[in-house]
Amino acid sequence: MSWNPTQHPDGPDATSLDSIETLIVPRSRDLGGFEVRRALPAPSRQMVGPFIFFDQMGPVEFLTGGGIDVRPHPHIGLATVTYLYNGAFHHRDSTGADQMVHPGEVNWMIAGNGVTHSERTTEEMRRKPFSAFGIQTWVALPDHAEDVDASFEHHGREALPLLEAEGKQVRLILGSAWGERAPVKTFTETFYADVVLAAGAKLPLPDEHEDRGVYVVEGSIDVAGTEFESGRMMVFRPGDRISLTAGERGARLMLLGGETMNGPRYISWNFVASSQERIDAAKEAWRKGDWENGRFQLPPGDDAEFIPLPDTMK
Repeated sequence: MSWNPTQHPDGPDATSLDSIETLIVPRSRDLGGFEVRRALPAPSRQMVGPFIFFDQMGPVEFLTGGGIDVRPHPHIGLATVTYLYNGAFHHRDSTGADQMVHPGEVNWMIAGNGVTHSERTTEEMRRKPFSAFGIQTWVALPDHAEDVDASFEHHGREALPLLEAEGKQVRLILGSAWGERAPVKTFTETFYADVVLAAGAKLPLPDEHEDRGVYVVEGSIDVAGTEFESGRMMVFRPGDRISLTAGERGARLMLLGGETMNGPRYISWNFVASSQERIDAAKEAWRKGDWENGRFQLPPGDDAEFIPLPDTMK
């Protein structure tokens, strides 16, 4: 798909660093066997648009026999997407979804009133060394969607809009931007895009969204004459026309943002909600562990174990 010329690909760069409303340096978190860089939530910023959780996983190398085993665990009030650059995961959840995730694909799980899921490395992958690299995000649901039934949808890379021009390639993962719309169902206006830029290439940020953020995955970008290396997230001032310029090594970016929530969200363990009462009710339902008749069920085919509610939350 060719680049939309109406989007001013050579539009003006930000003329001042004042256009950057927030600069976030991710914190490292050990998830047991591998480390992630967590950009959201941050002390200075809970969300960018509806995005309330943003982890960079890897790049990490696993030896033969190694892998990732994220046991079944619950969510409410959010939707998840794991986007891979390298590697693969086996996703199973309580809606009955049983799906492999490969690079460039979208697994979109809407938790709503409650869902349980797991992510694991397959036995076949464990037979030899392999690497994994990707981004996991949570998108907070608006008030009217917090109690929807859990659902799941998968889209292959060929289903996602791909915008290409000299020196730039953009794959739209969620929402709408640059005159295109991804097929994934969302509840608020949003955008999420995987961007690859050659050295010196420029990319305009979509200007129709209230919140706009950029995470530098690899390489570097220039904003208003200042270079930002990998592992940095910038959130830009609403309304400013922004064009990013890739550094001399090029850049890989994740662009994210959209409509802001009507208020802050409570976040505790794996739960997101508009009220503390919703969080407390979900904790109690998970603690009880009534998988047959309760609020949460374990994923079919992966129901032999689960992550218990942390002792500090009981």
